[in-house]
Amino acid sequence: MKTILVFISFLTISWSALSQPDSLQFYLESAARNNPAVLQKFIEYKAALQKVPQVGGLPDPSLSLGVFLTPMELVGGNQVADIRLMQMFPWFGVLKNAKDEMSLMAKAKLESFRDAKLQLIFDVQRTWYELNRVKQNIRISEKNIALLQTIERLTIVKFKAAPSGNGSVPGGNASIQSSAKNASSGSSGMNSMGSNQGNSNSDPAASPMPGNSMGNSSGSSGLADVYRIQIEIGDLQNNIDLLKNQLTTITAQFNGFLDRPQNAVVSLPDTLLAEHLQQSLLDIPDSILKNNPMLEMLELEHQSIEARKQMVTKMGYPMIGLGLNYSLINKNPMSTSEMNGKDMVMPMITATLPIYRKKYKAMREETDLMKTANAQTYKAAANSLQTEYYQALQLYKDANRRVILYENQYLLASKSLDILLKNFATATAALTDILRVRQQMLDYEYKHIEAIADNNTSIAWLKRLMASEHVN
Repeated sequence: MKTILVFISFLTISWSALSQPDSLQFYLESAARNNPAVLQKFIEYKAALQKVPQVGGLPDPSLSLGVFLTPMELVGGNQVADIRLMQMFPWFGVLKNAKDEMSLMAKAKLESFRDAKLQLIFDVQRTWYELNRVKQNIRISEKNIALLQTIERLTIVKFKAAPSGNGSVPGGNASIQSSAKNASSGSSGMNSMGSNQGNSNSDPAASPMPGNSMGNSSGSSGLADVYRIQIEIGDLQNNIDLLKNQLTTITAQFNGFLDRPQNAVVSLPDTLLAEHLQQSLLDIPDSILKNNPMLEMLELEHQSIEARKQMVTKMGYPMIGLGLNYSLINKNPMSTSEMNGKDMVMPMITATLPIYRKKYKAMREETDLMKTANAQTYKAAANSLQTEYYQALQLYKDANRRVILYENQYLLASKSLDILLKNFATATAALTDILRVRQQMLDYEYKHIEAIADNNTSIAWLKRLMASEHVN
């Protein structure tokens, strides 16, 4: 009955999850139902339960039949067959201790199943947040490409408005380079004409026109600005392609946890919000030592070893056998005995003699060593969990700090960029400053999303250590 209840609890799906097919809870329930590793642990638990009746039963009785090819002549007849039935009984408590050992081992398997399920929940959450991080980074990169394209259009407008040496104005982004070359050629021709007039440096009218030099410099600078923006756009586009490749790989890993096709579509929310840990950080270490299934499994194994020690100790005592011997006797025509032809029934009792004590002593020493090893394993697991707790706590605190920091830094960089764009439109701000602040804003937005993902992952990590299956 307990197995059925555990299995029903294992397969239960909340209605809220069913109504939200793109929610994390929905994917967690799907993974718990379908993940092969978790199902394997549950099947191992059910198989371990089947060992309890195996060790708790009595040894099979022995039945022997002997037939005389030539009837043996007795005083009371001729014996033709001998039938013997014998049942052995272990020493008192051996079967109970064996059942206790297997029951405790089965419970340990159940804790192993719980641990596998908790690990699956953490892996699904961790991968889910990683998917959201990559998706948000793609969105941020695409938004920054749109911003750079806006800055590019402003730069082209300024480039068109700048005076050029040959009086020509580029017709668009595609003709910027050829227009700049024409402007440069016109200025060179005018300089050549001035140099052919002899001693022209003394004649102010023959010197190169200041307007032409300024136009050439402005055109070259505007063209370089456009190229610089296009380089930034190319880098962002390459980053988007890299992120999409990461998204494909992480999606395949996520679907693997759910035992789905690797290219199955994963629905993700539009925004990634930072979660908050409800439980006090001071209570977590006690919860880890109290609720963690790995420690509970080791404790159950310790109890099963103790039950085994009691069993092997009692196995060193004699086994008692109770039986019945039935002799089939035919009548002897020559006998006048009243017992002539009457079958004989003989109750029997037997006992083993455990005189070879070395093997029983070795079995007890084996259990003592197993208990010592189990105690050391428990200490190592507890220390490892404590170390993981401090690692998760450090990640949680660091992520909390970074979420607040990069959110404020992004807001400040965004305000600075708005001011610079307005000044750039009125030719009072340099493009270099705009690109630098835009890069800062992009970095802060990337880091803010990464900090949110780390924050949520650290919370999932702490809950995994506390053996909590609750998802915010």
